[in-house]
Amino acid sequence: MTALATAVSHFIGCDVGKTTIVVFDSRDRQTRTISNNPNDLAAFAAELDSNGFVVCEATGGYETALLEALSKAGIPAHRADARKVKAFIRSFGILGKSDAIDAAALSRYGKDRHAELTRWLPRDEHRIQIQALTMTRRDLVAQRLAWNNRRQSPTVGAAQPYIQKIAQCLDEQIEAIEAAIAALINDNKTLERAVKVLRTIGGIGPKVAPALIALMPELGSISRKRAAALAGLAPHPKQSGTRDAQRHVKGGRPEIKRVLFMAALVASRHDPKSKAFYQRLIQNGKKPLVAITALMRKIITIANAKLRDDCNLNVS
Repeated sequence: MTALATAVSHFIGCDVGKTTIVVFDSRDRQTRTISNNPNDLAAFAAELDSNGFVVCEATGGYETALLEALSKAGIPAHRADARKVKAFIRSFGILGKSDAIDAAALSRYGKDRHAELTRWLPRDEHRIQIQALTMTRRDLVAQRLAWNNRRQSPTVGAAQPYIQKIAQCLDEQIEAIEAAIAALINDNKTLERAVKVLRTIGGIGPKVAPALIALMPELGSISRKRAAALAGLAPHPKQSGTRDAQRHVKGGRPEIKRVLFMAALVASRHDPKSKAFYQRLIQNGKKPLVAITALMRKIITIANAKLRDDCNLNVS
């Protein structure tokens, strides 16, 4: 993503669904519905001019075809965080919800904040595939843990051999996905170099590095504060009057936080520098979870800096 620099004269809000998209244009303040398929989306994008700015929400991937059509037509667009848009709508006292209301709100969101919003750019196909595989692997690992826990139950009885086969199948699929991810990375010199750079950081191993590449494509092209915020590791102030409470981390992408937690846990035990950093925090009175969180933030900050300096990645 890059900052929106072109002049904007009107704003189009798109509430994306699985089969249809509700569109609101600030020029005529009219609402219409189009089909969410490549042909209709290409025709819709061709109708727009480059002075328009389209805003949609992230909706589980159903917005991808729209964004790709807009990108091909040279129409600037922004994929908004649904939580931010929801808070924006509530700030006007709007309690109702419909596709038309959401489309109009997205248009207004773009109008009010377009100077600060980033323009969507299509990602490399390798990254898209690695991300899909990474998220699938995460789900399969969770299922494997659940089935293995069930297999150890004293009441499992006659179900034991069936559960064993399920667990074995999950093992095979996870191994196959990991091999597919490795093949995709080896097929892309930029990503291969990025993974090698990440592997030089304590705690980041052969599974964590591809996960960071997939789940945080902005890494290496943003500031350290933005990197911490995207990972959900930025401490937010909680101050009112003379009261200044302890800061807590929140927000960000939970899947990245889970990956970094395991990396920090490994680094605090096996990487000398990380272990010394963690122990110093503990000796200064920090709770273990606070110290691990600080180490997570340090790891993602170092990763962002190394990718920026070493790989000079042009990511979106």
